[in-house]
Amino acid sequence: MKDLRKSIIKRLMPYLMKYWFLLLLAFAMTIGSNLLALLGPLLSGYAVDAIEPGKGLVNFPRVFQYAGLMAVFYLASSVLSYLLSVLMITISRKVVYEMRKDVFDRMLSLPAGYYDTHQTGDIISRISYDIDMVNESLSSDLIQILTTLVTVVGALYMMVIISPRLVLVFVITVPLSGLMTRFITSRTRPLFRARSKSLGALNGFVEEKVTGQKTIKAYCEEEEVISKFSIRNREAVESYYKSEYYGSMTGPMVNFINNLSLTLISIFGAFFYLTGSMTVGQISSFVLYSRKFSGPINEAANIMNDLQSALAAAERVFKLMDEIPEKEDSTDAVVLSDLNHPVVGCVEFSHVNFGYEPGKPILQDLSLKADPGKLIAIVGPTGAGKTTIINLLMRFYDVNKGRILIDGLDIRAVTRESLRKAFSMVLQETWLFQGTIYENLAYGKEGATLEEVMEAAKAARIHSFIEQLPNGYDTVLKEDGTNISKGQKQLLTIARAMLLDSKILILDEATSNVDTRTEIRIQQAMRRLMAGKTCFVIAHRLSTIQNADLIAVIYQGEVAEQGTHQSLMEKRGRYYEMVMAQYDS
Repeated sequence: MKDLRKSIIKRLMPYLMKYWFLLLLAFAMTIGSNLLALLGPLLSGYAVDAIEPGKGLVNFPRVFQYAGLMAVFYLASSVLSYLLSVLMITISRKVVYEMRKDVFDRMLSLPAGYYDTHQTGDIISRISYDIDMVNESLSSDLIQILTTLVTVVGALYMMVIISPRLVLVFVITVPLSGLMTRFITSRTRPLFRARSKSLGALNGFVEEKVTGQKTIKAYCEEEEVISKFSIRNREAVESYYKSEYYGSMTGPMVNFINNLSLTLISIFGAFFYLTGSMTVGQISSFVLYSRKFSGPINEAANIMNDLQSALAAAERVFKLMDEIPEKEDSTDAVVLSDLNHPVVGCVEFSHVNFGYEPGKPILQDLSLKADPGKLIAIVGPTGAGKTTIINLLMRFYDVNKGRILIDGLDIRAVTRESLRKAFSMVLQETWLFQGTIYENLAYGKEGATLEEVMEAAKAARIHSFIEQLPNGYDTVLKEDGTNISKGQKQLLTIARAMLLDSKILILDEATSNVDTRTEIRIQQAMRRLMAGKTCFVIAHRLSTIQNADLIAVIYQGEVAEQGTHQSLMEKRGRYYEMVMAQYDS
């Protein structure tokens, strides 16, 4: 556990050292501020000694001189402390910006499979809440640690000058405080880690339920969702309570030990005064220095709680950053679409085996060939592996066995970027971002003109709808296009795919949200637009794919049969049964 803590701190250091000059300036300001503050008790003692006890004589000029210097030093110390706080906030802001950027960059480099197995809310919690915890620790706790270090060393030095014998009191109390702090923090560290984990789980649950609000209401499951939320909410609150409850024990315990040291100082100080070895002013200064010495130790104990929370949050952040990204392309990987390897559109699956989990195959010895410019329909029952074929084509996953070829090249020997640019893809789950309709349609094609966008929209039968909107193509869509219907969203994503100059088009249930008549019109438009391009269509409504050049029926991870609609109907196999079942329904 100690090695893990050191590892986390070690990984935070490069972010801080990018701004080493600002840190050096902060350290200098910390020293200056605390040294000025440390002169106050010494001057206070001089002012007290300017009064001669028993004689009633007071050297007012000296008292006012020392009091005036104290005011000047304390004011300068306060100004430096304020500037130091601003500087540390600036440093932490820069560090958090870099850290959040690195996390987001890593998120984009992760394989698609990572998001299939991790909650979106938990990922968001790491990039927001956990990094904010690190930010808070850097902006405040780091200052306190530097202040504690300078104040404790400076106060100890001044106390040794005043009375070395009286300093021996801290030989007992300081180790006792250290042991107490170490004991409590060793017990609270796992609690803070559990707190961050439970908050991430809670965020994941909330994100999931907010996204599915319509379904929840449609099934009248509000009470059930509230009940489940209460359980997770209680777990998060209890983990927070436990970490804070046991963590808050540190401050009072250390404060008690510090007060004990003050009691001992008062007893022995009085004895030294009676023996004439210390003046009242010296005792006064020593007491003030003892408070400056023990106060930061008490604050440091409280800081440890915040540091435990920050380290637990940083651990979750770095764990995300340590996730294995997609494998880098080999140095000799082929770039498609260049002069040497223009994309023709011939796609072939050769004895492909694949499973998302070991021992649970989805595709088994699947072989399928799509000739350039042909429309290939992939049909089959739910769970047969149709969408998996698309995932493998796009290299969201790599095959376990066998090969997938594009124009005779194994796609694993092709750069991912050029491979994916060779495809245009429309999924059943539409994705639109907050922005204008033009920006959404032109997404993926840099420099697309309005005329090109409009042509694609016309081909997708969505142009007239856009023109009827108040601002036409400049109409701003809300997040995920919630201000238009699902069918309209689907047509927009189809138009976006049409705009790309790709040789291969993938439609994964892309017309599931439009009516049958519109679907047929869209496919007719696609055939004209995609002339000379290979098109893969996954469809459940078999009536819409009867004109496909090739229909592949996937059953239990294999190509059970393939051919044209007419030949498959004459064969009276699985395809025939599927078609008749739809007519019967």
